[in-house]
Amino acid sequence: MAERRSPFYDYHLRHAGQIVKGGGDYLFPDAYTSGENEHVNTRTNVGLQDISSMGEVDIKGPGAERLVNRLVANEIADMEPGQVRYTSLCNEDGGIIDDMTVYKFNDEHFMIVTSSGPRKRVVQWVAEQARGASAYSTDISASVALAVVQGPRAREFLRSITSEVDLNRLPFFRFAPAIINDTQLILSRSGYTGELGYELYTPAEEAGALWEYLLKQGKEFGLQPYGVLAMQSLRIEKALPLYGPDINEGVNPFQLGTDRWVRFDKRGFMGRDALLRIQEQGIDERWVGLHLDAKTPAVAGDAIYSVGDVATGKRKKKSGAEAEEMIEAVTPGSQIGRITSSMIGYSVGKTLALAYLRTTHAWSGAKVVVMMAGRPITATVVATPFFDPTGARMRAKASDGTERVKK
Repeated sequence: MAERRSPFYDYHLRHAGQIVKGGGDYLFPDAYTSGENEHVNTRTNVGLQDISSMGEVDIKGPGAERLVNRLVANEIADMEPGQVRYTSLCNEDGGIIDDMTVYKFNDEHFMIVTSSGPRKRVVQWVAEQARGASAYSTDISASVALAVVQGPRAREFLRSITSEVDLNRLPFFRFAPAIINDTQLILSRSGYTGELGYELYTPAEEAGALWEYLLKQGKEFGLQPYGVLAMQSLRIEKALPLYGPDINEGVNPFQLGTDRWVRFDKRGFMGRDALLRIQEQGIDERWVGLHLDAKTPAVAGDAIYSVGDVATGKRKKKSGAEAEEMIEAVTPGSQIGRITSSMIGYSVGKTLALAYLRTTHAWSGAKVVVMMAGRPITATVVATPFFDPTGARMRAKASDGTERVKK
C-alpha cells in the first residue's frame, strides 16, 4: 500500500529523528528529541502529538442512533449531546473489528472515531450496515487533522488560547466546538496517555498553521511535541490497547478485559449472540501486564513459558545490557502465552510488557519466563494499569473546582 502523510508531515520531516510507518500506512516521527524525554515532559508539562491517522466516520439521519447502537457493543441510546463513549465493534463471532469512540452531536448526528489500522475496514463495514437504515455514513477522515494536547498543564495552556468553550466545565469524555487562533474545531477532553488531555479535530486545510501556533504559544507551558516512541511508553504504562499488536478480530472483549463496556441488556447488536456464548463458556487466555526482569523491552510475539525450573543460585550475565549483573538461571516449561507490547515505563521505573496468557497463569504475582532474543528472562504478572491505577490524572478537575462531572 502507498505511504500516507498527515497534514503535519512537513513538520515531522524537518524535526524528527526518524520517520516510521504506523497504522494505516501513515508516516510518523519516532521522536523529535528522545522517547524518554518526550514521555517525561508529557507526564510533567504538556505534550503535542499528531494522530491524524485515526479515522472519522460521520453518521447522520433519522436512523443514525439506531444504526450506531446496532453496530457497537456499548449502549448509545442514553448518550447526551456532547458526550463521548468508548466501545467495541465486533464481528459475528465476537472478535473485535475495532475499539473506538462514539461522539454524539444530536439524536440524528453521530461521529465514530476509528483506530488507524482498521480504518478502511470500519468505514466499509459501517457503510454496508447503513443501507436501508434511514441513515447515511460519510468517511471524513481526509478532511480532518487530529492534534492532541496531553499533560497536567494541558488545560492551563489551552485555556489561554481557546474561546467559545469553558474548559473548567468540560468534563472527561465530553466535547464542544471551540476556536483557536480563528480556527473552528471540535475540542474533546480525551486522549491516549492517561493524562489530562484534549483532542483537537481540525479542518485539514488549517492544520499546519494551528500546529505552528500551538508550538509557539505553548513554550511558556513547557509544551513539546512527542512521537511514536513516547506514545507507546505512555499508553503501555496505562495498559491502553493498540489495534494490531494487542487487538485483532481473533480477540474478544472478555480476553482483552473490555467486557465491562459490553451491554447485554440492549438487544440486537453485532456479535451479541457470540459474546453471550463466550461469557457462558469462559475464556482460556487473558490480556495481562508484566514486569520484566530486564533492562530492555521484549518484542511483540516473544513467547512466554511457565517456569520449568529455577537454579538454586544465580549466575553472572556476561554480555548485553545486563552484563555483569547477577540473574536467576531458569528453565522454561511449556508455552503459555505471547508478548503483544513492551516498553520501558519511565514513570514507574520498570520494564513493562502486555501479553496474552493462559488464565491458569493470569493472576497477579505469577512468575513466568519470556524468551527474549533466545534468552529466558523471568517476569511477574502484575495488576494494570501500571501507572496511576485510579485514573485520577486524566479525570483531574479544574483548580477552582468548577468542573461538573456527570457519569
